[in-house]
Amino acid sequence: MDRLIELDSLFLEAALETLYIVALTLGIGGTGGLLLGTLLYTTRAGGITPNRAVHVGLNLVVNFFRPIPFVIFIAAAQPLARLVVGIGIGNRAIIFALSLAATFGISRIVEQNLVSVDPGVIEASRAMGAGRLRTILTVLLPEALGPLVLGYTFVLVAIVDMTAIAGVVGGGGLGAFALTYGYRQFDPVVTWAAVLVIIAFVQLVQFGGNRLARRAMRR
Repeated sequence: MDRLIELDSLFLEAALETLYIVALTLGIGGTGGLLLGTLLYTTRAGGITPNRAVHVGLNLVVNFFRPIPFVIFIAAAQPLARLVVGIGIGNRAIIFALSLAATFGISRIVEQNLVSVDPGVIEASRAMGAGRLRTILTVLLPEALGPLVLGYTFVLVAIVDMTAIAGVVGGGGLGAFALTYGYRQFDPVVTWAAVLVIIAFVQLVQFGGNRLARRAMRR
């Protein structure tokens, strides 16, 4: 416990770094995943803008990257991270890799939730003269809002889990803190302090996501 008190400033910094990494990753990956998932849905056969070539191409890209274990994906993405963000290690590199991984993962969640929307609702919107973009923005996405919120909640929890790998590329956060000052220094108190904060954060996220989803479904 004394050791944890000595590390209190580093502990707080690690917690804030985790929040920063998770928030930025969800913002970038969430937006990219929403766009990619919507494209996967709208370009499929019978979709709003069917295009076999685009759909097959997007499917191949998503299916290629999505199964790669994240710890391997970080290493594989380092050269691209250096090209895009100017560095292959640190928080910028981990945010870049996390955002890429989240984009491909979220795209499938978005596509699956959009598929569950009643086609009759979309057909009714089109029959009333709504354009494709308007149908997507005012009918398709709102109809799938509840399941999408639950899907994004699941992804947010997964991103928190993945930040624990940040230390592999010199990133910060609670995972790196627990590994550096807890596991490697044989201090279970420090390790469990970080674990408990992560658990508390995940519980809050899950509670908030479930509540938002319920509200969206009661519209």
